[in-house]
Amino acid sequence: MPLKLTVNNEAVQVDAAPDTPLLWVLREHLGLAGTKYGCGVGACGACTVIVDGRAVRSCLTRTGSVVGSKITTVEGLSADGTHPLQKAWDEVDVAQCGYCQAGQMMTAAALLEQTPHPTDADIESAMDGNLCRCGTYARIREAIHRAAGQRMPALRD
Repeated sequence: MPLKLTVNNEAVQVDAAPDTPLLWVLREHLGLAGTKYGCGVGACGACTVIVDGRAVRSCLTRTGSVVGSKITTVEGLSADGTHPLQKAWDEVDVAQCGYCQAGQMMTAAALLEQTPHPTDADIESAMDGNLCRCGTYARIREAIHRAAGQRMPALRD
């Protein structure tokens, strides 16, 4: 029986077992390759997506558990790169290799939805566990502060 999901504000159906990790449904069934496979055990944050306003590790999230939820991937921030976080990421030149950046952005988007004007401590707490092999943590924090000063589109209805 197909699973009915809402991904990036679009109703979709996928033929997948309910215990399939959401990461693989997004990448393999829906072609949303922005969500990256990093460690597979929820320790790195590369696979982070937003489910009903919360940042979650899609490698650990069973697809059956998010039926009826609103799922947002990095592709759902904006198709043309105009989301405040995407613009701030570019302006601050955050990415080096870029592999972790989708997960970093999604964690930051969830933070800004809950805390529109975060302190450095808020950012460090929210971003803890999102690993960046290139060490761009200071630029990530700067980009989050820059985006915080702008109007954020809602991540859920």
